[in-house]
Parts: sequence; C-alpha cells; structure tokens
Amino acid sequence: MIGFLQGRVIRVLPDRALLDVGGVGYEVHVSLSTYSEIERAGGDRPVRLFVYTHLWSDGIALYGFWTEIEKRLFERLITVSGIGPRLARVILSGMPPEALVATLAAGDASRLTTIPGVGKKSAERMIVELKDKVAELAAELPEAAAPGEGEADLVSALVNLGYKPARAERAVREARAELPDAQFHEILRAALKHI
Repeated sequence: MIGFLQGRVIRVLPDRALLDVGGVGYEVHVSLSTYSEIERAGGDRPVRLFVYTHLWSDGIALYGFWTEIEKRLFERLITVSGIGPRLARVILSGMPPEALVATLAAGDASRLTTIPGVGKKSAERMIVELKDKVAELAAELPEAAAPGEGEADLVSALVNLGYKPARAERAVREARAELPDAQFHEILRAALKHI
C-alpha cells in the first residue's frame, strides 16, 4: 500500500493532480483544500501527498491529502454507510478538515447539509457514526481551528457574497492571523483580499 507520494506536479486540477515520482506519473484525486495547498506551493518544488489507496473490482484509485489529519478524516468518513471515497472527497472539499472535525464533534447536522451531496440523513448518520471517532483527531488540531462567534459571522458574510464556505473559512483564518485585534469590517476587507 502507498503511504505517501513525493514528486513534481505535472498538472493540477481542483479534483486531481498528476505527480511525477521518479519518472512515473501518478494521478491522485484531491480535495479542494489539498488543491489550494498544491497551488500555493507552486513552482517546480516537489510536493508530498499522504495517500489512501482505494481498491475495487474495476481498478485502483489514489486519493491524496496535504495533511495526515485530512487523510485520517477521509478514512473515517468512508466507514460511514453510504459514503464512498468520491463523496468523502467532496465532503472534505466542502469544509476544511479542522472545521469538519469541530462540526462533527458538535453534532451540527445543519452545517453539514451545506456541503453539496450531503442531505439531512447523511449528515445525521455521519454524526452518529463519527462523533466519538473524531475526538482523537480534535485533540491533535490547533486550538484555534474552529471559527469563533465573530469568525462565523465573517464566514457567513463571505458565503452570502457568493464564495464557497471552505474558501471563506480559510480566508477568514488567514485574515485573523494577520490582524488578530482588528474589527469586523477590517477583517472582512482583509479576507476579501485573501480570496
């Protein structure tokens, strides 16, 4: 089984990347957060992706993740009945891993249903089957991973402007890191620059 791949990015799209690893091209399915990190790394610098190898009767598919926590969360998601690797990738694309762990731990089904492809029943099933399993992942995350009250309002404002929730959350985190004591409108302006 492949644990990780490290190589030069030949091509990257929002749902997959092609890596040259020692002259062999590996096509790896990725989430939007991993795609963003690959784009941010840019250039000819080699990137490392943690890999989950999915085997089924018709073939093999590789799923790549920027962080090991994202990979472990993916592995937990696919244990939920009705959630396969493709939907798990979509779920991780709809919400950053830190926010997803916090949402599952809090049992917030309504927030989960904002992710495309996740209905009310799927959200409830994820909470029931994963709430206890994500506790260990939550302990490994930085303390400031979950958005606070003011940050939730900022994310909501960006989503209302038409930005995707995952991108909005990332922009707010980046803006908050730059301007920790700024007021709402200042952070909103900075977040818009990050987007």
